[in-house]
Amino acid sequence: MDRLAIVVPCYNEEEVLDITVPALDEVLNRMIAGQKIAENSFVLLVNDGSKDKTWEIIERHHKENKHVCGLKLAGNVGHQYALTAGLITVKDMCDMAVSIDADLQDDVGAIEEMVDKFHEGKDIVYGVRNKRTTDSFFKRTTAEGYYKFLDKMGVKTIYNHADFRLMSARALKQFSNYEEVNLYLRGLIPLLGYETDCVYYERHERAAGESHYPLKKMLALAWNGVTSFSVKPINMITSLGVFLCFLSVLAGIYAFVSYFTGHVTPGWTSLILSIWFIGGIQLIAIGIVGQYIGKIYTEVKHRPRYNIDTLLTHDDVA
Repeated sequence: MDRLAIVVPCYNEEEVLDITVPALDEVLNRMIAGQKIAENSFVLLVNDGSKDKTWEIIERHHKENKHVCGLKLAGNVGHQYALTAGLITVKDMCDMAVSIDADLQDDVGAIEEMVDKFHEGKDIVYGVRNKRTTDSFFKRTTAEGYYKFLDKMGVKTIYNHADFRLMSARALKQFSNYEEVNLYLRGLIPLLGYETDCVYYERHERAAGESHYPLKKMLALAWNGVTSFSVKPINMITSLGVFLCFLSVLAGIYAFVSYFTGHVTPGWTSLILSIWFIGGIQLIAIGIVGQYIGKIYTEVKHRPRYNIDTLLTHDDVA
């Protein structure tokens, strides 16, 4: 019987964990009773340096429930790294792993369908939202625009997919070979290849608490996704530079003709505006190139992406 691990990154989730754990445990028990997964399947709750009582709640559930394990990271490293820590930790402890956020916005009922897809031979099963009605107009519009922008940039992603997915043990082991520091899992996982499929579900409102992904973090994740998987922004800068050079040649020809035809109009406005425009373009270009140089800087140091403080498992899981 195949063992399932459900990996849940947690950051300041004390308000929702007492709802999340029973919901996931119910899913495990239902699939165990249906003989779809092994009895020693488990949930791994990854504490990402929470400042509240998240770890104490994880320890309590670990003591009370044989299906609950805990992983405590030594400090806050961010959602993508916490999720990676959980996935790499369970890669030798399970036959398949499902990643899901603690807020229960992703439909836990879709996990069983993912497991069915795994039994059909799929190594990666993506959880995909069938609609975005729970999002605000701004978030819905920007999210859809972002996926389209990624596609234009040549980044391979799954439309309307976040980090709710199933991965087989061999997909997890292959994933562990990708050691880059600048993580964007939604773009990295499709690079693994293997047989894939999708499960469609309706996203719910957050079960409790507040979102830990404000606009600033979402924009940072979006920009990281572009610069980690595509050099097209640099190519666009080159194209813009060539275009501006072409315009400057035309402007030079116009000025030369105007001089000899006596239609010269002295003035500083056009000069200052053109200087500011070119200066702005140069600063943007330097900034974008600097982003790539910064990523090279963080990659070549080869620092650990996370450090593990404590791992809580049961004898039949470890």
